[in-house]
Amino acid sequence: MLVLLGTLSAQLGSALATHLFGAVGSFGAVALRLFFASATLMLFWRPSLRMDRRAWTAVIAYGVVLGGMNLCFYQSLARIPLGIAVTTEFLGPLAVALAGSRRWLDALWAVLAGGGVLLLTEGGGKLDLVGVLFALAAGTCWGLYILAGAALGRHTSEGDGLALGMAVAAVMTVPFGAADGGATLFRPWVLALGLGVALLSSVLPYSLDLEALRRIPPRVFGILMSLEPAVAALIGLVVLGESLGWSQWVAVLCVVAASVGATRGARSGE
Repeated sequence: MLVLLGTLSAQLGSALATHLFGAVGSFGAVALRLFFASATLMLFWRPSLRMDRRAWTAVIAYGVVLGGMNLCFYQSLARIPLGIAVTTEFLGPLAVALAGSRRWLDALWAVLAGGGVLLLTEGGGKLDLVGVLFALAAGTCWGLYILAGAALGRHTSEGDGLALGMAVAAVMTVPFGAADGGATLFRPWVLALGLGVALLSSVLPYSLDLEALRRIPPRVFGILMSLEPAVAALIGLVVLGESLGWSQWVAVLCVVAASVGATRGARSGE
């Protein structure tokens, strides 16, 4: 439930963020998102800076991966539909799920999900190649994010690591946002929308993800995250009016079926 709630919140936030692109660009949207998310989490948790070396290493790694993932994903979202961007990005968690598997049946579920990804990206006409490449880069960061989040959960307590990691990501991305958005970043409606995006896309889902990673292995988390493309496609349709072709909906069903099968297999194998 933690993973599913985080997924729904993140995709709603991504849909909301697209309304910022015309005013402040994708980098500006990322900067607003991570700045407000960092400020919110720092005020709420008031983390202690007294941590050992391994904890700080986990915090910095988490923040750098988080910042890179957001910068690349928003660049892809500015060029290709939400459902396709998330589905392409999903290759990262899929790789984590496959790498950690010891069951041949899990490998078959992963192949089915991968086939769904390919069908989804090929079924809607010509796509922006740069957008797809940014989505692939974001997927690489997403896979690393799962591993970094697990390490952060092991070496920090409560929300201290999350707050500090988000601050690292904000410091990393704000210069890009300032260069992209300029003075427009300070308009009241832009700030209000940026705060909403931060709460939906970062504060809530990353908090839920971190708690989930304290309870389940990274492999199982990666398998559960395979629901992300289906949720993104539905949010894109309902909120943004981004319709998909019939073959792309078949692809979404393939990904969902693979997720259900792999999750059940992981549960029985634990």
